[in-house]
Amino acid sequence: MNIEIQNIHKSFGDKQVLKDISLSAQSGKAVGVLGRNGAGKTTLIRIVMGVFGADSGDVLIDGKPLNRNKIVMGYLPEERGLYSKKIIQDQLVYFGMLKGLSKKEALKSVEYWLERLGMTEHAKRKLSTLSKGNQQKIQLVVTLVANPDVIILDEPFSGLDPVNAKLLKDVVKELIDDNKLVLFSSHQMNYIEEFCQDIVILNGGEVVLSGNIKQIQRSYTRNKIIIASPEIEKIINFIDEKYTVQGEKILVELATPQDKNSFIEKLLLQKFDIDEIKVYEPSLNDIFVEYTEDKI
Repeated sequence: MNIEIQNIHKSFGDKQVLKDISLSAQSGKAVGVLGRNGAGKTTLIRIVMGVFGADSGDVLIDGKPLNRNKIVMGYLPEERGLYSKKIIQDQLVYFGMLKGLSKKEALKSVEYWLERLGMTEHAKRKLSTLSKGNQQKIQLVVTLVANPDVIILDEPFSGLDPVNAKLLKDVVKELIDDNKLVLFSSHQMNYIEEFCQDIVILNGGEVVLSGNIKQIQRSYTRNKIIIASPEIEKIINFIDEKYTVQGEKILVELATPQDKNSFIEKLLLQKFDIDEIKVYEPSLNDIFVEYTEDKI
């Protein structure tokens, strides 16, 4: 399955929120949709979900207009939207039935996901009695209860401790391996880098950067070398190149990318105690800041 978002425009009154937004994603992959608060991510997600329409543009599945009666969609919003005073299992079954499942099917799916997420013991409790992290896990059950084809995750790791974050990471990987189509939005760039091959960065309602993460990183001038060593001072005294110290690492800036092989060879001949030496590539966080710091 392939989803294509083509030339989406959306305004609210005089404010244009989305300006000619296009992106695509395929089953079995996750695409990171990034942007600062106010960049237009939530508006775009709501258009895809059918909460409201675009002023112009299309959302296509395999080249045809998205039919939400045939394509099951699961959405994990950043803000929780469940009933805090209702019994957890009851409302999960209710939401499953709203998405087209029979009561028996919904109950079976709810029981599976509660067990998968370690939440079975809380099934008969009210949502308000749970911690923030456990409430997030219940919200995830709602997202997945109807076995959706398209899954949109907006800040899915919000409020999770490291143990529950690992559990959710395992679930997300399983969804991707199960050939689900995943759109992933987060300000935690480490998760985007872990799950997504491709990204789309929005700024001011426009796409300012899109493509494969690794290719984007490799597109930067490759004339910087990262060296990790317990003998940083010795290395500094040996080299003539411009450098900056980063803890137990130094970042060396060469005149040209073509100098890197000779520089590394020269360094290794000195038999310094080197733990790591590699070409520097900007992190996704660095790239995000570069493309979004000027406006929202």
